[in-house]
Amino acid sequence: MHYISQFVKDKSLRKSNKALSATNEFKVSQIVDNGKIIQLTLIENVSTEPISQKQMIIENVSKKLDSETKEQVMPLLEAILQAQPTVNIKTYQQTQITIAMPKARYDHMGRPQVGNTIAIDMKKI
Repeated sequence: MHYISQFVKDKSLRKSNKALSATNEFKVSQIVDNGKIIQLTLIENVSTEPISQKQMIIENVSKKLDSETKEQVMPLLEAILQAQPTVNIKTYQQTQITIAMPKARYDHMGRPQVGNTIAIDMKKI
């Protein structure tokens, strides 16, 4: 089931009919209910694998060297890096969205709970 968040702009600001669109899945990470208004905090539903700094260095050096030089340099580089601590790097910064809506609209969209996934369709119009 897809839920759509609508962003409305003054139609006089439109420059062209082309619309850039991005439909993404977001996980509900927090819900704040003050009785009349519901505030949802959503985080992009993307799973990332951490990559080690050592792995990034080896891959980048490997790309720059020809095969003969690579045979000579890579064992030395791996020996040097083996003594270094492993530092994991996240390679993707997730988008976070906070939406406030009337409780009736929240109820109408099926009352998503923390951990549920919803779709957000964003496009420039």
